Amino acid sequence: MKNKVLAIIPARSGSKTIPNKNVKLFNGHPLIAYSIEAGLKSIYVDKVVVSTDSREIADVALRYGAEVPVLRPLELAQDDITDFPVVKHIVYWLDQNENYKADIIVFLRPTSPFRPVNLVDDAIEILKKDKQADSIRAVVPTGETPYKMWNLDEKKYLSPLLKSKLNEHYNLPRQKLPDTYWQTGHLDVLRADTIKEKCSITGDNILPYHLDEIFSVDIDNDLDWELAEWRVKFLRDRIVIPNDKISFSRIELIVSDFDGVFTDNKVVVSEDGKESVVCTREDGLGIDLIKKLNIPFYVLSSEKNPVVIERCNKLDIISQNGLDDKKSAFNELVSKLNVDMENVIYIGNDLNDLECIIMAGIGVAVADSAQVVLDAADLVLTSCGGNGAVRELIDLIITYQQKLLNGHQNV
Repeated sequence: MKNKVLAIIPARSGSKTIPNKNVKLFNGHPLIAYSIEAGLKSIYVDKVVVSTDSREIADVALRYGAEVPVLRPLELAQDDITDFPVVKHIVYWLDQNENYKADIIVFLRPTSPFRPVNLVDDAIEILKKDKQADSIRAVVPTGETPYKMWNLDEKKYLSPLLKSKLNEHYNLPRQKLPDTYWQTGHLDVLRADTIKEKCSITGDNILPYHLDEIFSVDIDNDLDWELAEWRVKFLRDRIVIPNDKISFSRIELIVSDFDGVFTDNKVVVSEDGKESVVCTREDGLGIDLIKKLNIPFYVLSSEKNPVVIERCNKLDIISQNGLDDKKSAFNELVSKLNVDMENVIYIGNDLNDLECIIMAGIGVAVADSAQVVLDAADLVLTSCGGNGAVRELIDLIITYQQKLLNGHQNV
């Protein structure tokens, strides 16, 4: 029989070092969304649940596709609460109230958002193959070996933290010391019996999942946060990126900036002063696809270079360039076409797009947008400007609408 696999994401309120940490925007998405998406993308996980005491966190979790069947009791949301009673609460609640009996549990901590795409499924497969294992835990090599760490004894003299059969192990070169590992918060995968019979989320026989150190990050303070956001652009293609459940069911109009969206925001200037840019054909093919859905596509650009008009003419889309006031032009366009702003998408990348992104029903930012734009957008694409961002958005719309046509109303 197929195992029932439950993913649990702990997210209590009351973070001291970073207020509202779990729902604070991290590279355009609430921090908790990265863990939710890791569970949703697994081919084995059939239920993703967030354990929280906060209705605000619950609302965000639901938006990103997780379930919040019950709020966590306040006594399980204190600073000193360990993971075990939190996991136990959800496992037993689902058993008693929904008759859902998990066989395997995946525990995903929000403060470790950089998860390789196949991490969850690989870990589940490893655990299933070892019948003696109680759990599997993500680990990385320790940055500093504990064999060179010390305590202070009662007389305030240094005493080795670890005991060893090696003679004066603290004086040996690192190469002669045993390998040691640091547990990360990326995931624990355990058998439900480990909770019920051993009253533990790890049990006795713990398998290691050796995680590449490049993914190791634990966000506990503002500096951790800033450094982690800086690293996203280097890891984006290797980690799970959230995609909130935005409805593309009633799109009446798509409006886009040009430079920084159709292009990579760079310009080539020749000796005679002529400027040129580079666009990708896949965006053009995407425009052809969206036309088949009878969704109008317009370009509003601040750029005065005629290359904007030439490219848009080539794609057979209407454009306005040299705009000093995009907000007014956007309002006039929406009014002229008599569409509902809630059913309009605006895609941009920089400060002159910010007001339009906020006004639109769905504001979209390309991956390399200015930070203030990333924070304001409803959807952040994985593609950078000039690298298929328009095509990515159009593919999302088409996929969504195809699922609706196939009767999958719970997209």
